[in-house]
Amino acid sequence: MSMKETKTKGKTAEEMAASQRNIGVAEFFAKNKHLLGFDNKRKALLTTIKEAVDNSLDACEEAGILPEISVEIIEMGEERFRVIIEDNGPGIVKEQIPKIFAKLLYGSKFHSLKQSRGQQGIGISASVMYGQLTTGRAAKVISKIAPDAPAHHYELKINTSTNEPEVLDEIKKDWNNKDHGTKIQIDIEATYQRGSQSVDEYLKETAVVNPHVMIIYTNPKAEQLIFPRATEQEPEPAKEIKPHPYGVELGVFLKMLEVTESTTVHQFLTTEFSKVSGSVAKDVFEMARILPRTNPQNIHHEEGERILKALKKVKIQSPSTDCIAPITSELLEKGIKKEVNAEFYTSVTRPPAVYKGNPFQIEVAIAYGGDQAADKSARLMRFANRVPLLFQQGACGITKAIQQLSWKPYGLNQPSGSLPVGPLTIVVHMASVWVPFTSESKEAIAQYPEIIKEIRLALQEAGRNLAKYTAKKRRVKDELKKRSFIEKYIPHVAIGLKQILGLGTGDEEEIIHNLQKLLEAKRGKIQSMEFDASKNTEYDAEWAKIGKDVNSDHDDGEQKTAEEGDEE
Repeated sequence: MSMKETKTKGKTAEEMAASQRNIGVAEFFAKNKHLLGFDNKRKALLTTIKEAVDNSLDACEEAGILPEISVEIIEMGEERFRVIIEDNGPGIVKEQIPKIFAKLLYGSKFHSLKQSRGQQGIGISASVMYGQLTTGRAAKVISKIAPDAPAHHYELKINTSTNEPEVLDEIKKDWNNKDHGTKIQIDIEATYQRGSQSVDEYLKETAVVNPHVMIIYTNPKAEQLIFPRATEQEPEPAKEIKPHPYGVELGVFLKMLEVTESTTVHQFLTTEFSKVSGSVAKDVFEMARILPRTNPQNIHHEEGERILKALKKVKIQSPSTDCIAPITSELLEKGIKKEVNAEFYTSVTRPPAVYKGNPFQIEVAIAYGGDQAADKSARLMRFANRVPLLFQQGACGITKAIQQLSWKPYGLNQPSGSLPVGPLTIVVHMASVWVPFTSESKEAIAQYPEIIKEIRLALQEAGRNLAKYTAKKRRVKDELKKRSFIEKYIPHVAIGLKQILGLGTGDEEEIIHNLQKLLEAKRGKIQSMEFDASKNTEYDAEWAKIGKDVNSDHDDGEQKTAEEGDEE
C-alpha cells in the first residue's frame, strides 16, 4: 500500500482541528444526565423532588421562616408525571427567576462557607433540563416576595448550547392566598414505586432530620400524606466563615492573590482567611521571607508558594464552628424512635472537626432490638446536611467507616467487610460547610481519612453504650437460667426438709415460699429485659410503614436493584 493510499484512510491534522469545538456546560450535562442523578426513570422522579425540596428548605431557613412544603405528583400518562412543589419561602426577585431555574452552575452556595443543602448551583436547573429533554415541555415557575407584591409567572427552558435561560412566557399573576413563596411545575419522564429508595421514603426521612418542617405530600395514587411539624423551634442559623488556610490549594491561593482588593499581603491574610491573626501573619512572613507591605498583585508564583507553605507550617486555630448546625443527638434520637420500635436507643454528637480546612460534625444514633430482624444486616440511614442519602450506599464513606469497625465487642456478628448482622438500625449524619460528595448527584460522601476517623469515633462511643446494654442483657439471661435450675429443685428440697424436721403437710408450701424469698434476697431482684412494645410512646406504626414495599415484608432487594439501574 502506498503512502498516498495510507493518508486517505484517516483525517488530516487540519480536518481534525476543524472538528474541534467548545462544549457548553449544559450541553455536557444533557449528554451525561447520570452524573446528576438521572440515570434511571425511578431515580429521576426522586432527584427532581429532592432538588426542589432542598432549595425550599434552604430558602426558608435563610429567611427565618418555618418551612411548609407541598409536594404533588400527578400521573399524566405512561411513564409521564407532573411534579409540583410549592413552599412558603421568601420568594425570588423577578430578575433572578430565569437564572435560578434555567441556568446550570448559577447559585449563591458555591462560594459561601456555611452549612446548606445546595452546593453547586446545578440541582433544580438540572431537573428543568431533564424535564425538557424527556418531555419537550417547559418548566412553569411562579414566585412572590411580599403580600403587596405581584406574583411573577415564567415558562422556562434551558438553551443547552449556551447554558442560558429561554423565557417562553412571562406574566404578572394574582396569587391572592399567598403572602410569599415559590411554586415550580416540571413534567418529566419517570416511574413511581414505593420502597426503600422511593420519594415516600425520602420525604419521611427528610421529616425525621428536619423536625421543624411540615410536608404535605400527594402521591400519584392521589393519596395524601402529611408529615407534621414536630417542633416550632428553627435550627440555629449557620454563619458564613472565611476559608481556612489549611484547606487552600496553591492554584486557589494564587487566584485569591490576583483578585483581592487588599492593598498589602498582611491585610490579605488577616481579612480573607479564618483564624489568621496579626501575630500568625508575622510568623508566616518571617518564615516565607516576604515583606508584609508587599502588594498582593506583585506576589509571584514562587513567593505565593512560600507563603502558603509557611501558612501550613505555623500553628493556626481550627476554624469557627458556628458555620454548621447539627441536628443534635436528642432530636436525632427522637426521630429514630418514631421510625423504629426498639428496646434500646443511644445517640452521640461529636465535637466539630476539620478536613482540608472545612469544619464538619458527625452525629450517630443507634436503635437495637425490638421489632427488628435479628438475622439480617443492620439497616443504615445516611444523611448529609439534613438531606437523606438513599443511593450509592456501598461507595459512601459512612458505609466504609461502619464496615471497618469491629462490632463483635458490642455483641453483634459481622461478616468480613460487611455491615454488622443483628436487630440494629444505624443513623449517621454529617454536617459541614462543604460535604465532599463523590459526584454531582450528591449521593455518597467521599472517603476522606479525617471524616472516616470521626465517624468511627462516634460509632465507638455509641457502641460502648450498646455494649453495656447487651452485656447487662446477657447477665440477666444467665442469671435467669441459673435461677430456673435452683427453682426447679426448691419443691424437692421442701419435701426433704419436711421429712427431716418432721413437719406437717401444710408446712410444705410455707417452706417453698421461704426458700424462694431467700433465693431472691441472696441473688437480688432481676430487672426485666424483655421487650415492651408499648414502652416507646414516640413510635408511630403507620409512619414506619411509609416507604416500605407494599408487596413484601422487607426491602432487602431495593438497594441493589436501584443502584445497578433499572432495565429501561
